[in-house]
Amino acid sequence: MINDLFSYLKFYSKKTLEVDKLLVSAFLYTNELTDRANGFLQDYLIHPEEPDFQDLSDFMAIHSLVDLEELVALFEFVISPAEKIVSGAVYTPKNIRNYILDKCLNDLDDLNSVMICDPACGCSGFLFSAARIIKHETKRAYYQIFAENLFGLDIQEYAITRSKILLNLLAISEGEINTEFQFNLFTGNSLSFHWAEHIEGFDGFTTIVGNPPYVCSRNIDDESKRLIFDWEVSSSGHPDLYIPFFQIGYENLKPDGKLGFITMNTFFKSVNGRALRQYFEDKSILLQILDFGSNQIFQSKSTYTCICIIQKAESNEIKFATGDKNFLDKKILFHSIPYTKLNHRNGWNLRHHDLLSQIENTGQPFGELYSTRNGIATLKNHIYIFTEIKEDRDYYYLENGAVYPIEKEICKDIINPNKFTKATSIDQLTEKVIFPYSFDDSGHARLISEHKMKEEYPKAYEYLKSKKELLASRDKGNGKYENWYAYGRNQSLEKYKFKMFFPHITPHIPNYTISTDENLLFYNGIAVVSEKEQELNFLKKLMSSDLFWFYVIHSSKPYGSGYFSLSRNYIKGFGVAEFSEEEKSDIAHLEQPVVNELINRKYGIDPYV
Repeated sequence: MINDLFSYLKFYSKKTLEVDKLLVSAFLYTNELTDRANGFLQDYLIHPEEPDFQDLSDFMAIHSLVDLEELVALFEFVISPAEKIVSGAVYTPKNIRNYILDKCLNDLDDLNSVMICDPACGCSGFLFSAARIIKHETKRAYYQIFAENLFGLDIQEYAITRSKILLNLLAISEGEINTEFQFNLFTGNSLSFHWAEHIEGFDGFTTIVGNPPYVCSRNIDDESKRLIFDWEVSSSGHPDLYIPFFQIGYENLKPDGKLGFITMNTFFKSVNGRALRQYFEDKSILLQILDFGSNQIFQSKSTYTCICIIQKAESNEIKFATGDKNFLDKKILFHSIPYTKLNHRNGWNLRHHDLLSQIENTGQPFGELYSTRNGIATLKNHIYIFTEIKEDRDYYYLENGAVYPIEKEICKDIINPNKFTKATSIDQLTEKVIFPYSFDDSGHARLISEHKMKEEYPKAYEYLKSKKELLASRDKGNGKYENWYAYGRNQSLEKYKFKMFFPHITPHIPNYTISTDENLLFYNGIAVVSEKEQELNFLKKLMSSDLFWFYVIHSSKPYGSGYFSLSRNYIKGFGVAEFSEEEKSDIAHLEQPVVNELINRKYGIDPYV
């Protein structure tokens, strides 16, 4: 039924105060707590004589808002999609919160003096759960717990307001009536917030918990983009916003204090996570990881997550286990991996660590032997790439708002290798692309001058000029191109004699497809390029082997619906065993099941035994 509430709220109001009043009032009336509402909550109570009381009645008729846990979920739901992109707010399920709190608090003898902080608290689901635990264990009043044990910070003021609402409702629902509770809840940016300026005698928290914001680098707000590089864990790649929260948390812990986060697992392998991995290794941080892989923990968001428990103490190894959404119903078996066996630069192989290390230590790394390329990047594919609706001797005709003739001589064939998860041949995928370049003697593309475009390809020039405003919107209008009709990037604008195409992500071994057409272009997907066709024929069989696929699914980035990444960063570490030219020739012509057996023997591994 809570989905019905979501549907109602979606169209109710975009004003935070109106939504908050509706939810608070629904909870108070449903639970017959209107007479207990303290001064803070009275400001959110809708009275029968008010015009929006009918809206409240309609809302309560859909579903009785009895449980505070539902209120936590609703508070997260009513954040607008646009704000969620920037704030990274995600509702953390109760079982996840309780698991993390149990891991962080279970070895503490006395919770009376515990200091628990959530540095990106949202509406304070974690602090809500922590308050209940402390109350149960110590029998102390919420008035004391709020004032002495709980600390929260969020960049959004409305999140802090909702935190106060939630904790007030918790207290009065359990019979504690107080005119005004004292909270340690602050509005600010975690990247620049100094707790010592707000807590007298601050020397660190006993416990830090939370769900750091799920914001990718391109969506980080301008202030945070400047601040994020103040943290050493953010010094590699284009870090996502969750990454510095590990350092923020660790540095604000007391000695032997514990941190528990549910967060992205991309830092295991990504370039963005390289500095964070090095931080963990350099400081020998006592780290335990429960990885959910491609299992979706959050219903409303496609994320790939893990639970990290950190203690501010040294260890020469990390503890690692895998889980799914039913992990609490199973015994979790952690195994140890020494930091000395992990490679912070190339990424951590945590699943099947020993087997993956054996593969990577065989022969030479894939990335050293083979050159991979990403497809061309026009940044406006729908303008340049088309399937002709007809053709005559001189022109292809495309339809894009109107029908335009385009000179055949300025067009090239192009394919999208991402479709090789199902397609089996280049002919099935071939489209046309307007190619305003010419190749020089070395096979590199040079942009055709605007004068030549007008003179030799007037129809193509007229068409592109009609789309000039759209082309100018690339890179949010801040792009710097050789000329306005140039592609957005210069990548893959060379001729390659032989190319083997495959998709960027795939749910199974894809249809690796080799082309001998040096003029064939591609967008999206990946290609291995070579001067030797035979080398690609061998590589096709190697990359189609059970062993290679085992490596991919246990070391690369997972995606939804069982898809895995074949991007260069995730396959470059695969060790290519040494094969003679004769062996390569034999493998290229053998059936795949036979190849699988040969490769397993070569590596001394049968991955599925």
